[in-house]
Amino acid sequence: MSQRDDDLRVRPGRIGNRGGGKQKTFVHQVLRAAKRAGGEAGGWGRGRSGRSGFGRGRSSFSRSRLLGSQRRVLVKARVVRGRSLGARRAPLAAHLSYLKRDGVTRDGTSGQMFDAARDQADDRAFAERCRDDRHHFRFIVSPEDAGEMTDLRAFTRDLAAQMEIDLGTRLDWIGIDHWNTDNPHVHLLVRGVAADGSDLVIARDYISRGLRSRAEDLVSLELGPKPEHEIRSALEREVESDRWTRLDGEIQRTRRDLA
Repeated sequence: MSQRDDDLRVRPGRIGNRGGGKQKTFVHQVLRAAKRAGGEAGGWGRGRSGRSGFGRGRSSFSRSRLLGSQRRVLVKARVVRGRSLGARRAPLAAHLSYLKRDGVTRDGTSGQMFDAARDQADDRAFAERCRDDRHHFRFIVSPEDAGEMTDLRAFTRDLAAQMEIDLGTRLDWIGIDHWNTDNPHVHLLVRGVAADGSDLVIARDYISRGLRSRAEDLVSLELGPKPEHEIRSALEREVESDRWTRLDGEIQRTRRDLA
């Protein structure tokens, strides 16, 4: 039999035949590889996922995926107990004054707190309302593309409104936008009291992932989905990074889901 290249015979299939298949995107290929890597994981049961089953907001969000088209948002959260050593060393009023320090705005002047209705909120009154609370929440919300967004304050108000829906209660909150770093961000402080006067307990999953998911949805709604070349570049940086990354977490969660 001749082995010449011109002996190759091409047999065209029917229109719509999926035999050859459409070329998969780079992102899709990585997702498939992550699933294959987790096929034999025996130690990741759903009951051992470590997810909290207590508190508000535990089932009201979709999981944010590293390889999705959502715009990335970094969220840091801290629960400060009113009688803790940290709260005594750094009272809420002092923390609010620090957040308003000179140089945090676009033009380098001192900052101004805002809330759901006002651009000049009374932070002293907020601190007074928190005085006898068991705890309060301190969030830092930093959209990766904050510089492209129209209004960080409007974004924060939309995010707080979504939180109220997810948590099933009105929130007493105050915020401030900072522009003194390479990544503009918002400090969001929320009282640890629900509208009915009970302690506001937020599910661990919502604090660690749900709030970020909501924030990413809002940024994507304003700026549109992230282009695939940006997703690919971010993923390549994750692959080459010498630390635990969101890609590692994605693979771990995929293994757990397949167990």
